[in-house]
Amino acid sequence: MQDGPNFVVVAGLSGAGRSTVADTLEDLGWFVIDNLPSSLLSSAAELLTASDPRVQRLALVAGSHQHQEDLLDFLAGLSTSSARVSVVFLDAPTDVLLRRYDQTRRRHPLATNSESVVEAIQRERELLDPIKQKADLVIDTGDLIVHELKSRVVEAFSEAGRNQLMQTTIMSFGYKHGIPTEADLVIDCRFLANPHWLPELRQRTGLDQEVRDYVLGESSTVLFLERLMPLLDFLVPSYVEEGKAYLTIAFGCTGGRHRSVVVAEEIGRILTENGYTPRTRHRDLESKEI
Repeated sequence: MQDGPNFVVVAGLSGAGRSTVADTLEDLGWFVIDNLPSSLLSSAAELLTASDPRVQRLALVAGSHQHQEDLLDFLAGLSTSSARVSVVFLDAPTDVLLRRYDQTRRRHPLATNSESVVEAIQRERELLDPIKQKADLVIDTGDLIVHELKSRVVEAFSEAGRNQLMQTTIMSFGYKHGIPTEADLVIDCRFLANPHWLPELRQRTGLDQEVRDYVLGESSTVLFLERLMPLLDFLVPSYVEEGKAYLTIAFGCTGGRHRSVVVAEEIGRILTENGYTPRTRHRDLESKEI
């Protein structure tokens, strides 16, 4: 058990939700320093934790994009300390960010008179990519409304959840809606028999018992799970031992409403029986297949 403070470093694209995450962490009792230049992170953290020993949960929201090497140096220093560190990266598709800037009429912080907003967003992506690669948790906010983003943060950083060694999320999704950027492992379920082609099951979902019975009753599904579980039995505890704070395993089918939902639910059930406490999320369950 580490004796040092808990740090959450929040980074990400402008317009992707950093302020919402900061507000939610503050509501959860974290001491939040928002929009701090990367070059000042180390000094602020040292000063605050040294002057007030009660500050054991500190969230630092990085606000400078030009000097990400300072943030990388700060993270490297924390990794060798007694502190527990989590890096959250907020991402979103470019078209979503453009729409948000149009709605708020804000100027992108990196935009210049000689480049478009799209070019500024792309430049920011390139600047922040080294930070994204270091992130423990990547949240794509493109399809999230504010309260959904807040719920994700509460799940990850509430008092009840922070004592878990690793938070595991089992996700279902549809390939036609895009692969989730936050996924650590992506497993394709499109080879399984598809309930969509049965008229009596088409409008149902993988949460319905009839669909579940159909998918799990297929010999291909039985063999798939028999081969998959030994791999997960090896990988999940290995990630825990390595110190990973968040693990997202995503199962995909065509539309994200039938096969992937059934498999995600079944893997979540098996992991729970094995002593883990996974969260199960169905990203595209409400979408309609055509």
